[in-house]
Amino acid sequence: MHNRLLANMLCILLAFGSCLALAQENPDPKAIVRAALDHWRGLSSYSEMTMTIHRPDWERSMSMRAWTRGDDYSLVRVTAPAKDSGSGTLLIDNEMWTYAPKINRVIKVPSSMMGQSWMGSDFSNKDIARADDIVDQYNHKLLKTEEVDGHTVYHIEAIPKENAPVVWGREVLQIRDDYVMLREDFYDQDNELVKSMVTDDIAMMDGRPVARVQRMSNVDEPDKWTQVEVKEVDFEVDLPDRLFTLSNLRNPRQ
Repeated sequence: MHNRLLANMLCILLAFGSCLALAQENPDPKAIVRAALDHWRGLSSYSEMTMTIHRPDWERSMSMRAWTRGDDYSLVRVTAPAKDSGSGTLLIDNEMWTYAPKINRVIKVPSSMMGQSWMGSDFSNKDIARADDIVDQYNHKLLKTEEVDGHTVYHIEAIPKENAPVVWGREVLQIRDDYVMLREDFYDQDNELVKSMVTDDIAMMDGRPVARVQRMSNVDEPDKWTQVEVKEVDFEVDLPDRLFTLSNLRNPRQ
């Protein structure tokens, strides 16, 4: 109980600091991006989601459970359908592993593959990991602000630092003043828009506004998209160290 109280107090302080960053006359765009990531994850989180992969001639859905702790730990596990159940992805300190139950193998994902599709979806391995590269490996510029439905929306351009090990030529983000990510556009090295992630529904979940439904779609193939719908989320939860291990990725104990 004491640890939970300390965690909640720290979360409040972090949120207060983020509010100050947003309230400044000349807000720091990097601080806004960091605040949006922290808002989504909290100090730790547990969520249940459904991912729908849509193609012109077929569609399939997967149920998933996900755990995060801080910036460095996340675990995503597929729970349905039966043919995909048990598949999982573990991130520790920017290193990623996947587990394929059909072949009973844990496979380390090389950095060169982080931009590849996750489970055949329009989300990449890095998207699923919610890695902090968008903060650490990019320079940020506030393009403009606008008022939408009573909220200030910040349009922020993120351009990779020189020699940064990233895929995109630049990204443009739209972040609301309550830290909800409304849109993220991904541009290639030729400054052509490749894909966009758009928030289609926002709901109060566990006491904070959450991007409940997000859709990733490709510009050249609008009939191909992947949608993630959050069914449940709990923030600031106690998560044991053993959760974020290769052993637990292969043989789930939670």
